[in-house]
Amino acid sequence: METRLELDVLIYPDEVRVVTPEDLREWELETASQVSIPTVRLFVALYPYNPAAMSPNPDTAAEELPFVPGQIIKVFGDKDPDGFYHGESGGLSGYVPSNMVAEIPVDDEYLKHVLMQQGFLPVDHAAGMSLTPDLSDTGSVHEDVIVRRMVALFDYDPWENSPNMDSEAELGFRSGDIIYVLGDMDEDGFYYGDLHGGRGLVPSNFLQPLPWK
Repeated sequence: METRLELDVLIYPDEVRVVTPEDLREWELETASQVSIPTVRLFVALYPYNPAAMSPNPDTAAEELPFVPGQIIKVFGDKDPDGFYHGESGGLSGYVPSNMVAEIPVDDEYLKHVLMQQGFLPVDHAAGMSLTPDLSDTGSVHEDVIVRRMVALFDYDPWENSPNMDSEAELGFRSGDIIYVLGDMDEDGFYYGDLHGGRGLVPSNFLQPLPWK
């Protein structure tokens, strides 16, 4: 009976040799390094979502992720052609409608870990309410001033946390509050912000920008 022996070989311009276990390990490491790892981002739910009752795709509703306002969702990669992300939260995974959530623009891995452990952010939103502040009162800003939308990453009590003597000029807030920043940061690292109609100085290192919805 004829016996056939199959060997993997490497072909070089000046030689042909049998593949060694070391060659295989190097090839596996190189291949693994070329595999794209989906970008992980954090989002916060702005509205309640029950796929069984609200999904635009009833046939695949079981594959979607239910959530409540303020719930933090870990999202992998970009949204698909139907406008859904793939994410996980609370031990569950599934598709997430992009129009029901907002990204928390945090790059620091430790902060991402802290937020995921926290699980929720109190969201400054209620059904039917606008996410844009009312700046039409007599204390409104000049038309040339840029207004930015930011989320508070931590609680801030001016009386306890402020480095300034005139802390009464500062605005207190809680983690997850949406603050509208008016103008640029001052030389001390503070913005002038608006929260629920109240205004005052807010520390820039406690905030992260949010996109306008």
